[in-house]
Amino acid sequence: MASSAHKQQQQLPNMYGTTAAPPPTPSALSTNSQSMTAATADALSRLLHHLPPTLSLPTRRSPASSATTSPPPPLISLSDPNLNDRLLSSASQLGFFQLTDHDISSQLAQSAELESLSLFALEKDKKESYFPKNWPLGHEADEEDGDRDRDRDVNGESFCLDSSCSTESTELNLNSLREFTRAMEKVGMKMVEMLASAVGFENPIGEDPTRICSLMWVSEGLHDMDGDKPVLSGGFYPYVVALQYQIRQQKYSLSTNSCWVTVSPQVDSILVTLGDVAQVWSNGKLKKVRGRPCLVPGNAKNNNSQSISMSLLVTLPIESRVSPLIIIREVDNNGREENDEVEEDDQIHGSSASSVKKKKEEENKLMFESFCFEDYAWRLYRERLLLKDPLDRYRI
Repeated sequence: MASSAHKQQQQLPNMYGTTAAPPPTPSALSTNSQSMTAATADALSRLLHHLPPTLSLPTRRSPASSATTSPPPPLISLSDPNLNDRLLSSASQLGFFQLTDHDISSQLAQSAELESLSLFALEKDKKESYFPKNWPLGHEADEEDGDRDRDRDVNGESFCLDSSCSTESTELNLNSLREFTRAMEKVGMKMVEMLASAVGFENPIGEDPTRICSLMWVSEGLHDMDGDKPVLSGGFYPYVVALQYQIRQQKYSLSTNSCWVTVSPQVDSILVTLGDVAQVWSNGKLKKVRGRPCLVPGNAKNNNSQSISMSLLVTLPIESRVSPLIIIREVDNNGREENDEVEEDDQIHGSSASSVKKKKEEENKLMFESFCFEDYAWRLYRERLLLKDPLDRYRI
């Protein structure tokens, strides 16, 4: 499965060189294009991929400094006999939780972190040659104006790797990072399967494994000299679930629908967050975290020091379309679903057939329209600061 996903990612053309920004999409055009049909928008998006890139990426800043401290994420054990109920409760109410009793060892995670740190120590030309830009894969450095005061502010950088952690170099040793990525991917796929079972939507992995792929996003997070503003590198990217192994006690800022919250998962647990795709697949039944969790380094204010996060994103191939996977059942004129009777509780409380019908129609209404994953991913990545829910434009 990981091999299939890797082949799909490698099929993306690299026509713009190692440092070029991704091509424009219909979302970057005038508001008139937003009224096009999905098919027309997709066709135009593919056409524009043959044009030279014209967009520059904005500064990546996170409003995580305004986050409020939240209680520890719900603790869910894979050996819990009530796993499905606990999973559904956390996923539908919060959109995140911490997972324990998994099979990933702390030694493997630490070895993967050491190899990840070595990537940031590479010379600039090697970063560009070893990781050619094939969006979203590759190396990216967040650079502002070259004349900026480097003593005041330092931006982070990131590496986005496929599930095989492929590079163009025979010198790099990423065996531990590769093993760690595949182990995390296995847990991520299990989470998708269990969420599908708990919520009641179609599990795309069982139907067609090529509909899912994984990305390992290794990001550097640095404090600026103010000490309270973490830098988010690598931008936002849509996903089904994201997993981050807790090697040590760390704080993360999560952007929920209402605000930023800061959480501190326990050591050796895996912080699991649900993304945009999971919310659409569940037809709005699952909460989501907007973007990858932002690492909040707990360092002294008087100097900048390095810290990284390794995020495994279970996401979709770039050519995918996203739509609800919940089975929508028809409601008959008496307010009953096919082969269902009015519930006894409704009869006792005197609920009319029309009120029951209205209730069931609301429960079975599609919340999102189908949309192009590539167009959404590029817009999400480019806009960075999410002032409003990016899924609002697709709500029905």
